[in-house]
Amino acid sequence: MFLTLLFSSVAAVAQKNDPVIMTVNGVDVPRSEFEYSYNKNNADGVIDKKTVEEYVDLFINYKLKVAAALDARLDTLTSFKQEFAMYRDQQVRPAMVTDADVLNEAREIYDRTKEAIGTKGLILPAHILIRVSSNASQQEEDKARIRIDSVYQALLGGADFAELAKKVSDDRGSASNGGELSWIGPNQTLKEFEDAAYALQKGEMSKPVLSPVGFHIIQMKDRKQLEPFDSLRNTIIRGIEQRGIRNQIAEQKVKQIVEQSGGAMTPEMVMNTAADSLSEVDPEMKYLIQEYHDGLLLYEVSNREVWEKAAKDEAGLAAYFKDHKKDYAWSEPRYKGMAYHVKTKADVKAVKNCVKKLPFDQWAEALRQTFNPDSVIRIRVEKGLFKAGDNRVVDSLVFKVTPGPKAKPAKLADYPIDAVYGKKLKKGPEDYTDVRGQVTEDYQNMLEKAWVYDLRRRYKYSVNQEILKTVNKHQ
Repeated sequence: MFLTLLFSSVAAVAQKNDPVIMTVNGVDVPRSEFEYSYNKNNADGVIDKKTVEEYVDLFINYKLKVAAALDARLDTLTSFKQEFAMYRDQQVRPAMVTDADVLNEAREIYDRTKEAIGTKGLILPAHILIRVSSNASQQEEDKARIRIDSVYQALLGGADFAELAKKVSDDRGSASNGGELSWIGPNQTLKEFEDAAYALQKGEMSKPVLSPVGFHIIQMKDRKQLEPFDSLRNTIIRGIEQRGIRNQIAEQKVKQIVEQSGGAMTPEMVMNTAADSLSEVDPEMKYLIQEYHDGLLLYEVSNREVWEKAAKDEAGLAAYFKDHKKDYAWSEPRYKGMAYHVKTKADVKAVKNCVKKLPFDQWAEALRQTFNPDSVIRIRVEKGLFKAGDNRVVDSLVFKVTPGPKAKPAKLADYPIDAVYGKKLKKGPEDYTDVRGQVTEDYQNMLEKAWVYDLRRRYKYSVNQEILKTVNKHQ
């Protein structure tokens, strides 16, 4: 009953003529869902657009992976439930708040503001500030007092307040505006400042006033009472939207529904029901929520079956590289090693001795512990797989070419001796670690294809070709 009222203002209506376009693992997929996904992923600006026929296979694969995730009960994970609920609720809450709710909130904000302002009204002051630190000595305070008094005497002598504020005020934020602040009400600023300001009439100027931040000279630019609600309504509503108060209104409505249910409903149950009710009347929202639900499952199951699996499978990566080594051949040699910079000739040999018996991936830590164990940096090192043009030292000492314009680093004044250590690889990488990123990506692609092949064998699916022909062509 409660949620029916909440969504009574939603104008969208559910599609009545929505035939099944395909069935995947026993679950029917309506044409509208396929169209939503196809149109979203092939909108203007998408580079690799697909035809409807091309997109069918991608969509089937997507649904098969979601089916595998559901079979693995990944939707029961606490982490999944929390993340999905957080996103879904972000989409649903705004729809729970009507224009009337926002207007009521605006009225309440106005009434609270009017009560706080009371008969004192609003003021528009300008000021010149000579800042005094809270822990200033008496001598420093006296010096500031002499300065503010000289400013005050200048104003009494006819100096322009705005121009003087620009030149001498320590409140640089207001100084650029001639010292003018924004409209303020009671209890919105320092008490000493407020008391002195409210004692002024329009056009009057105060004597120097001491507050916790320093000395002020205040000029009253204007005074007024709070305008009627109707003249401020749109401004207040914009503030509600900008400050996220609409979300607070929705949370309050959820709380009210729980209280009115006498404990029969929890906040989670309310949001579940709200999402279901909204989905019934708003297909776009329905598929947006489903897209995020299935997307989270897709990410988790793909990570387990492909991405993380490949990244951690060192033996599998090594075997894949061995079987496809020719695919990683180079058209020009690389240098696997390091370019380093030292202060003494003795360290040239010491660096080589430090790493010559260690695997390549252990060099960096060994060098750090041996030569740079604390804040004293004894050597500088660039370690990696270099081609001509990547590194100035490698270009000069290994490839015997003039360093390219983008070669790094520049000559280091504090480390005048350059050296290299490593080996030149002429035909290609020694092992998969030399091209780990590329091998990992290729291995993932292989696992992906094998996984999709297995899914298509494991789960049944069918496509209604006649309905497929009507995608985006029906009324």
